[in-house]
Amino acid sequence: MSVDPMRMPPPYRIKVVEPIPFLTAEQRQQALADAGYNPFNLRADQITVDLLSDSGTGATSAAQEAAAAVGDETYAGARSWFRFRDEVSDLTGYPFILPVHQGRAGERILFSSLLKPGQICISNTHFDTTHANVVLAGAEARDLPCPQAADLDSDEPFKGNIDLDALEEVLKGPDGKRVGLVLMTITNNGLGAQPASIANIAATSELCRRHGVPFFLDAARFAENAWLVSQREPDFRDWTPRQIATHAFGLADGCVVSLKKDGMSPVGGFIGLRDENLHTVCEANLIATEGFSTYGGLSGRDLERLAQGLREVVDPAYLSTRAASTARLAQMINDAGVDTVQPPGIHALYLNAGRLLPHLSPHEFPGHSLVCQLYLEGGIRCAELGSLYLGQMDNEHRLVTPAPFELVRLAIPRRVYTEDHFVYVAAVLAHIAKDPSRVPGHRIVSAPNLLRHFKVRLEPAPPVTGASPVAAAPVADAAADSAVDTAEPAKPQAKKGFLWSRANRKA
Repeated sequence: MSVDPMRMPPPYRIKVVEPIPFLTAEQRQQALADAGYNPFNLRADQITVDLLSDSGTGATSAAQEAAAAVGDETYAGARSWFRFRDEVSDLTGYPFILPVHQGRAGERILFSSLLKPGQICISNTHFDTTHANVVLAGAEARDLPCPQAADLDSDEPFKGNIDLDALEEVLKGPDGKRVGLVLMTITNNGLGAQPASIANIAATSELCRRHGVPFFLDAARFAENAWLVSQREPDFRDWTPRQIATHAFGLADGCVVSLKKDGMSPVGGFIGLRDENLHTVCEANLIATEGFSTYGGLSGRDLERLAQGLREVVDPAYLSTRAASTARLAQMINDAGVDTVQPPGIHALYLNAGRLLPHLSPHEFPGHSLVCQLYLEGGIRCAELGSLYLGQMDNEHRLVTPAPFELVRLAIPRRVYTEDHFVYVAAVLAHIAKDPSRVPGHRIVSAPNLLRHFKVRLEPAPPVTGASPVAAAPVADAAADSAVDTAEPAKPQAKKGFLWSRANRKA
């Protein structure tokens, strides 16, 4: 009997569960107000479905916990370190491996060791903490996404690629001597979880070698990128995800990896290097700030979980069902009348909030407003990737330059939620899409200058004239009894095509 790959069950069964809360509408309204309308300030016991991040939020396996039980906590030279090192070296091919407690620690160590003040770090897209660590090193973070990424609706398979023509132009131009690093993020978290092709990674590597610029991978989701390559890049159709990942690592001078994603663990990361001199500098920084070079801030139990997780994450059966689950959620959301960035990635879906909420200008933060409404109506926590996160503000926190797009990210933890949870999420979105004009905008009350979105506090903006009053619908209170397959879908919104078409239109 043949089974549709989109309907294959996950290659595991659930052994341990934990309860999730269902607050009343009034409780959610109060919780969000107390949090300053910032989902990062909400407590875990106030969340029904948590799609804020896929970082460190996944479920570990029985094999990982069994491995953790034999973790060696020796300060230096622990057996667990050598098991972890050997697994990472076999996967990546790098001769020098430094463990860190998470990816941003690796970024800080690598960038402060490799970049000089005034230099440029070029990427297909820097994500938030990556950008911040480049800036803290005194360098400039410059994004060069491929032109295809500008069309949210196209089915281009590799919209996570870097713009090779733009990269070559920079490297050949007057800024070429200032480029201290080219960093390829796989998958491209800042641009819709889109993968980068091996052809693009190889061409980037060749350009960097020709111009004498270090080329590194930010490879937090290396396995998911490898799976999408196996499905979308014909030359690698017969390769396993592990083979593709190893090949990608082989094209770079090194990598920085958060293992809280494709390491299948709540903590961990590593820096992989080829250059011994750079390793010596990074190692000294590591020992001074993270811990000795055979543990890097991680316990022996952590190292054991990570070594096992790196074996599990490249399992084709796991990657296939995870990708299919995300694609089914995307279809349910689209059927409910809400557009998502196409084609769907794996670790997250990105809702087109600007298109769903055309009554809100970028200054009213439509992405963030949709985030708040998802919590108010269903206890669903997620994050904005729009003008609140990416826009340029003046000293009074007023938006000066909008983001090129207004998106909401639904990040999907690994091995945590069932199909019923995703049906619930789609039902809540369907309810919002029936009358999106009732969603209010927001304005900033206070915000830090760096990494604004983490600690910003906001308040609802005055209601738009003529809009119906906003009230949290009793979706969560009724346990989503109107599932998405029975809900009347909203009328399709007119497609605007390009990412920046709405944000950059003239007033």
